[in-house]
Amino acid sequence: MVKVMLVGNGAREHAIAEALVNGGAELRAFMNKKNPGIANLAKGNFRIDNLENFEHASSFGKDCDFAVVGPEAPLVVGIANAFESAGIPCVGPAIDAAQLEGSKIFTRNLLKKYNNPMNIEFSTFTSMNEIPAYIDKLGIENVVVKPDGLTGGKGVKVFGEHLHSKEDIFTYCKEIFTQGGHVILEEKLDGEEFTLQTFVDGKTILPTPLVQDHKRAFENDEGPNTGGMGSYSMENHLMPFIEKKDVDFALANMKKAIDALKQETGTAYKGFLYGQFMKTRKGIKLVEFNARFGDPEAINVLPIMTTNFVDICRGIVDGTLNKMKAEFKKVATVVKYLVPAGYPDKPAANAPIKVDEKGIAGIGARYYFASVNQKDDGAIVTSSSRTIGILGIAETIDKAEIISEKGTAFITGNLYHRKDIGTKKLLQKRIDHMKKLK
Repeated sequence: MVKVMLVGNGAREHAIAEALVNGGAELRAFMNKKNPGIANLAKGNFRIDNLENFEHASSFGKDCDFAVVGPEAPLVVGIANAFESAGIPCVGPAIDAAQLEGSKIFTRNLLKKYNNPMNIEFSTFTSMNEIPAYIDKLGIENVVVKPDGLTGGKGVKVFGEHLHSKEDIFTYCKEIFTQGGHVILEEKLDGEEFTLQTFVDGKTILPTPLVQDHKRAFENDEGPNTGGMGSYSMENHLMPFIEKKDVDFALANMKKAIDALKQETGTAYKGFLYGQFMKTRKGIKLVEFNARFGDPEAINVLPIMTTNFVDICRGIVDGTLNKMKAEFKKVATVVKYLVPAGYPDKPAANAPIKVDEKGIAGIGARYYFASVNQKDDGAIVTSSSRTIGILGIAETIDKAEIISEKGTAFITGNLYHRKDIGTKKLLQKRIDHMKKLK
């Protein structure tokens, strides 16, 4: 039996753990909090530790056939390198390759140097000196401010949504500089976003179905940005506003970026690569790369995958994805996240939750524990991030949405969720927005 070590303890990792076990793996898990779903799949073979304690992680995984790293933070500081040094092949990019997520400046400059058509107008700054002039050049209404490093999906601020004056922009830039960061200013894109998650072995890229995430905390896309309140995928694996030629373009230019990365750093990208794209008047543009599966987007695609996930992971490690296909059921999925009251600004942490497993199973829904902790007495409590994702799978998005929504009723606790994700009304809003742009 294949022994696999999983690093991470969110809902993304719960979905990865399930796919590994369904693929025949004997699982062990290296987590910083006890996710009961992952702990059960690992049959109690887990360790609670700091995810960036590479010595302990390598020791715990020493006789595993390979490791799979879920979250980005350990990747960008070199966990894959540590595993490889310890003789454990890793599904997850080495530190040089993980810069695609770890540094927005590195990625934009890479795309610029190699004339990648999915790049956008941008400039980078280490002080306030040239920022006013660049804002004037770009036009204040077109400004997006980003810190260079990892922000958990919450660091991007857009003029007109989060920033409403030059002073707001300056204040945010100064805040980033005060924390020792670098600033990147980008042109604001107008369009509809979609997520393309892929498997990469250094040369070959295999795509998964498209997913659309919902960052805003409240219904009708209002409120602050979050790590993602839910997501959906369609039965044809596209989006109503995204054609196959759009996906082909995105995929070809992801491949171009991977080839450029290898040429620039000498390091082949191996792992999961997530491209966040936007369809605009000017075509398909890259919002950002992530060096891992999305959360919640992993929950949309892994449970409907018909290809053995362990085989795909082996293909990534061995560089043999060119001999494989990643295939998925032709069904729709909807994920709705239940999150602590007050999330994301003042989340109610350490609050108990209860899951009616029979009730959820009875309506055909699935659940994935996210940022929770199981205490020694078995009680499950919230932390300061998202709590549990509820997945509905069906032949149409309408039916998948109903299953996901019904599933939320079987979780009790001081939680809330967005009821509108996957609904006809919200989907039509996206379609109308793209029609208006065209």
